[in-house]
Order: sequence, then structure tokens, then C-alpha cells
Amino acid sequence: MKVKKIFPVQGMSCASCAARVDKVLNAQPGVYEANINYATASAQVVYDTDKCSGSSLKAAVQNAGYDLLIDTNRGTDDEIEQARAKKYRQLKIRTWGAVILSLPIMVISMAHIALPYMDYLLWALSTLVVVGFGREFYTNAWRQLKHRTSNMDTLVAISTGIAYLFSVFNLLFPDFWLSRGVTPHLYFEAASVIIAFILLGRLLEERAKRNTSTAIKKLVGLQPKTVTVITESGERTVPIEEARVGDIIAVKPGERVAVDGTVTDGESYVDESMLSGEPIPARKRAGEKVYAGTINQKGSFRFTTDKTGSDTMLAQIIRMVQDAQGSKAPVQKLVDKIAGIFVPVIIGISVLSFIAWWLFAPADGFTHGLLAMVTVLIIACPCALGLATPTALIVGIGKGAEHGILIKDATSLEIARKIDTVVLDKTGTITEGHPVVVDTRWSEEFGNAREILYSLERLSEHPLAEAVVNELKNESTVTVTGFENIPGKGIKGTVGDETYYAGTAALFAGNGISIDTSLQQEADKWSQEAKTVIWFGNSTKAIAVIAITDKIKETSPQAVALLRKMGITVHMLTGDNADTAREIARKANIEHYKSGVLPQDKATFIKQLQQEGRKVAMVGDGINDSAALAQADLSIAMGKGSDIAMDTAMITILASDLMKIPETIRLSQLTVKTIRQNLFWAFIYNLIGVPIAAGILYPINGFLLNPMIAGAAMAFSSVSVVSNSLRLKRKKIGSVSRGNIPSTHTEESPDKTNIVSKEVELINKEEMKKTFKVDGMMCNHCRTHVENALNSIDGVKAVVTLDPPAATIEFTKGELPLSELQQVVTDKAGDYKLHE
Repeated sequence: MKVKKIFPVQGMSCASCAARVDKVLNAQPGVYEANINYATASAQVVYDTDKCSGSSLKAAVQNAGYDLLIDTNRGTDDEIEQARAKKYRQLKIRTWGAVILSLPIMVISMAHIALPYMDYLLWALSTLVVVGFGREFYTNAWRQLKHRTSNMDTLVAISTGIAYLFSVFNLLFPDFWLSRGVTPHLYFEAASVIIAFILLGRLLEERAKRNTSTAIKKLVGLQPKTVTVITESGERTVPIEEARVGDIIAVKPGERVAVDGTVTDGESYVDESMLSGEPIPARKRAGEKVYAGTINQKGSFRFTTDKTGSDTMLAQIIRMVQDAQGSKAPVQKLVDKIAGIFVPVIIGISVLSFIAWWLFAPADGFTHGLLAMVTVLIIACPCALGLATPTALIVGIGKGAEHGILIKDATSLEIARKIDTVVLDKTGTITEGHPVVVDTRWSEEFGNAREILYSLERLSEHPLAEAVVNELKNESTVTVTGFENIPGKGIKGTVGDETYYAGTAALFAGNGISIDTSLQQEADKWSQEAKTVIWFGNSTKAIAVIAITDKIKETSPQAVALLRKMGITVHMLTGDNADTAREIARKANIEHYKSGVLPQDKATFIKQLQQEGRKVAMVGDGINDSAALAQADLSIAMGKGSDIAMDTAMITILASDLMKIPETIRLSQLTVKTIRQNLFWAFIYNLIGVPIAAGILYPINGFLLNPMIAGAAMAFSSVSVVSNSLRLKRKKIGSVSRGNIPSTHTEESPDKTNIVSKEVELINKEEMKKTFKVDGMMCNHCRTHVENALNSIDGVKAVVTLDPPAATIEFTKGELPLSELQQVVTDKAGDYKLHE
């Protein structure tokens, strides 16, 4: 059976180590693919359990001088984190010990203090630094030698070991050199300070690497340790591992939901922002789904457990982010090859430097050659190369997860920036995915007609009936007799002595029901807008006309405008009729659309675009559009993180918000840019540093690089690469930076000038719109009071919703402060609180 697992790797100290482990694992029978991430010290292995096992992989890695931890669970993860923290503390002690002892060594050496036995004091202090605090370099180098390989520790051990032993020899046997006319020099300070600098660099690097994985730590931190289970004897708090499918779980105000489930009793609002990136809490009542890691607000409820442990949505997200962070971008393959041969090549260059100095500079050739050899070994740094790509990917993919953008692997992130065409499914992608009432027109006198319509539609099984029921859900019910479904036309029923009808115009015409001219004009207008029209009336006349449509998401037009501003062509494909498709495309500002498209035709359409040289992203629900998603260069699933969507798509947008598409492309651009910057500086550092260390400038200006400066430069190179990756955390990919998204195309045709200006106007208009949470609303009357109060303010257009409890306010005459809005609401509506 083919499986993919992530195993922690112990013993790696540089990119060459990672390359070695990578080579060993990929050579094992049954292993399809192995990716080693030096930044996270982990191995992502895809293997056949019939041909190899975790134990055989562990044995192979151990034979190479490292270790693979195969028994991993939540407890093991905690132990690994504790072990890493302990190792970090030990590194800290060794680093500061080496730094503190190196200071007097430098002072004594540079001041040339000529006191008795001073050289022996230098030897003693240097021995404590080199053999004591720097012992791991030598033990690791010896371990590598036993396995006939080498790594960064080998370079450090050889260079500092040569400097130390040469100094000891010169101290004890100075006559050997004096008799040959050579002045013996001591390099205790070089060996000690180099050890101190490299340890300091590794300490800073380790700290920076820990910061790159904060996204995973945040997600893992969302998992509660305990859960409250309802039993026959009452509530019982048990460890999360003991929760089972079917358990009844109690959630109190302020608590985190521990497992996935379905609400059975109670009602509350739940903050799902850490999973979906949506800031407004979602209302949860009987039948609604809740997810592990989300935070309950003021209410309390009970729910039945559907998924536990590794099956929860949060666990899937964590696993997906870990997989993505452990994957490799295509450019990393070249870096791995270089890292694999880097150390032997550097050792060869250092030896050649020593021989060249000895041959071509007879006077000081041996001394200068020795210094050049040590400096070359010290300044070369495969770590910077090894960290360049994975640290940027870890930060980029983690940042995406924090914004509700789940990226399946590094390749997806690299492809996203190349996309020039986006194909959108209509239902559930551009639109909400379910019909809602958007317009109603009632005759002047309708009495209890709302209650009658509500009671009638409650009995209907038609999908459009649900939209009417949701619109009138606060109405009371009345008794309906003689209810009848009229196929293809509507419904009818009797209330009291009167018969009422709800359905099409044909239903009314067939029953001789008259329609008022004003209602007919309204219905004609809505029909032209591709809305579905529902008539309601009694046996003699029409009482109301209702328009139903699959409402466009508020952010869809803005998202399309941003994509077009980035130079990306947007297409819409739908199975709906031409009128509906045209109206949706008009409202969403989409130029290119096709109606009446079958699911299998979507894949064909994408293939045609690709044959034209386009890089195509398909955005759908991950289920019905599976063929199209598979055909596209980049597949993006919209939804609340369903299992199928996550498995199908390369990228999953948890919030179902099209604004996340330009954010994904922006994130891809920034991440790839960071990788390129890192690789550039890592390569340039070695291309410039190694020749200078070998002494290439000495014949020109007499400059020979000090080994201590080389050690500091090497430490700085790794830290600088990781620090540059961490800059990604501060980059804005969301709404604040929407106006600054760079265009991937510079050419604009003249006929697009008006379109672009409209897009800019749309974006500017959106920036004058804000959404506030509203506390205290309990019913539709509360909502109406708050909405009317806000709309009474000059320059304010407000829409208030009960589910979720929020007020979306458009400022037509400049933004007003929250305090002013709150004052009006308090004065005119009552004790309701607005907050951002």
C-alpha cells in the first residue's frame, strides 16, 4: 500500500547532511519519493508498505550516521519539541561559553601581552573553547568520516583543528621552524573565535528557524487537551484522545470546540477565523457543523461527535500544511545536487590553495597557505544554500494557512504566480450556491398574507420554497388545508374559506387570477435581470411577487476586478441558461463567459485555453468540477475544507471567498521572489567569498582574509537568508494591500481603458465600506431597529444582518468614526454595541 508520512530526522547539522539523508532514503527499495527539509529537520517519504517499512528506513538512515524517528504520535511530537528545546538550551550555553572565553583570548593575542606563561594560558583557554564547547563539530565530523561522507561540521573541524594543532606544535616545538628561518605563529585566537562565531551563527539560525514554523505551532495550539463528554451520570472531562464518534460533547462560553461534530442542542456564535480567515463569527444551531479548534462565543450548546483525532478538519489542515512545508520546489533539486558535492569540492579548493601558496610564495607560502586553507574551509557555507528555499516555503505556506489558503505543495505555490487565465465555476464560487429572496413587492393591503405564504411554502419540497421560508422565518404559522403540489407550476392550499396560490404566472393565468399592472411591471423587470419570479395570490388577485436568485457573493466583483487589474483574464463557465449567465457575468464584471456548459465540457474548454499557450487556474467546488480541476495547471477548490475538496485541489480556499484568489497569486509572487533573493545571495556569497579566502586579492593589494572574519561572514550568511525569509511574515497579501498588487502584464489594449478605470473606481468604493460586528440583536425587529438607526445618518448606507450579526456600512461622504455610529445606534435603537 502506498503511504505518505513525515518523520523527524535527528543529527543533521547542515544542508549537506540533508542531501545525504535524501540520497539514502530515495535509494531504498519501495520508496517512491523522499524530500528532506533541513529547516524543519524532517523527512517526507512516500513509500510502499509492502516493499519497505518505517523500521527499514530508520536502519538505512542510521547506517548513514543519522536517525529517523518512526514512532510519532501526539505524545511523541511533544517529546520531540521538548528534545529540540533542550538542544537549543544546550547550544545557547555552549555559544555563550565560547564567546565569553574567546574575548580574553582575543584581547591577549591582539595586545601582544608578553607575560610569562601567557602563551600557555592562551592554550588552556583555547582548549576549553575548541575541545570543550566546540566538541560536537569534531564528534560529528568523525561520525561522517566513519560513513565515508562529509558535511559542514567536517569543514569546521578540519579548519579549526588544523589551526589549533598547528598552534600547539609551534608552542611546544618552536625550534623546528626557527632552525628553518621561519617565525612560528600561534593561531589559538583564530580557532577559538571561529568556533564562537559559528556557534553564535547556529544559535541565531536556530532561533530564526523556530520562528518560521509559527503557523504550524498556532494551528497545533488550537487543539484542546481535554473535552467535556455528557454521560448518564453527568458531565465528565476526559483527555481529547478518549473522545469517540457518537459522544455528546458540551461546549461552554469561551471554550474551544475539541472535535468535529453536529449541533444537537443549544445555539451560539462560533469564531472560525483561525481556520477560514473569516472575521465574523458563524451562527450555530441544531443541525449545523462545528469544527475542532474554533472558539465558542457567549452561548452554550451540545453536539454529537462526527470526527476525532487525525480525522478532524483541523488535523487535516495541519497535516496538509506540514506536507506542503515538507515538499520541494522544482528549483530545490539543483540546490540539492550542489549541496551534495559542496563539502568535498571546498576541501579540494582549500588543499589546492595551500599547495599554490607553498609553491608560488617560498618566503611566507607555508604560513599564508595554511591561513588560506583554514579560511576557505571556514567561509564556505552550504547551509545558506540549503536554507534558501525551505525557509521561504515554510513562511509562505504558513502565511497562506493563517489567511485560510491551504497550499498542497511547493509546486502549487510556484505555479500560481505564472497564472494568466482564471476559469470560475458559477454556483458556489461566484455566487452563494443557494437561492435567496432578493426582491419582494406586495399590494398595499395584504393583512396576514405573509403568514399565509410562509405556512404554504413550509409544506413545499421545492428548492425555491426554502428561500421564501428563510425570508419569512420570523412570521407566525396558520393552518393550511387541502395543500397540493402542482408539478411545474407551484402550490396551492386553503386557509379559512379562501384558496391561495404560489408559483408561476402560468399557474395564475390558468386559474383566472388577475395581476395588477404595477406588479406585472416589477416581475418583467426582474425576469430581464435573470431572477426567478414567484407569484402569490388568492383565487381572485395577485397579492405579491417575489424575486429569487442565487445571490452573487459581495466580494466576487471586487475579486474579478483585482484579477483583471493584475493582467489576468477571467472566464465564467456555467450550466445555467444564457440570460442567467449574462446577468451574473454583468454583475461580476466578467467579460468572457459560457452558458449551458456540461461538467465534461469544462475540461475541454480549459484544454483549449492551454493549447493557446495559457497558464490556467480552475476554481470550483472540488467535486462536480473534478475533471476540469485535474486538467488545469492550477486547481483551486472553494469550500469549507471538505475532505474531497482538499484531496482534489492543489489549493483549497476555506472561506469560499474569491478575494483569496488574488491573495494566493500575490503570496506566490512574494514567496518565489524571496526564494530567488535567498539563492542569489547564497550563491554570490560563496562565489565571492571562497576566492577571496583563497587569497586571490593578495597579488593585487596584499589583502589576505582573516579566518575570524571568515567565521563571522559564514555565520552571517545563514542568518541573513533565514531573516530574509521571515520578512515574508510582514508582507501584506490581503485587503490592505489590494491596491498595490503588481501587474504581471504591462500591455493594455485601448478598449480596456474604461474597464480598468471602472475597476479602480470599484476598488476605491470598496475601501469606503466597512463591516462591524453587532452585539445584542436577538430577532428581526432588533435588526430592523439597528439598520434604521444607521441609515438615518447622512452619508451612510447600511445593511444589517442577523446571521451573522453584522452591519455592512458604505460611507458616501467620507468615513465616520465608530464612536459617532455607536452614539446614533444607542440613541435611536437601544442597547446594541458595534465593534470591529
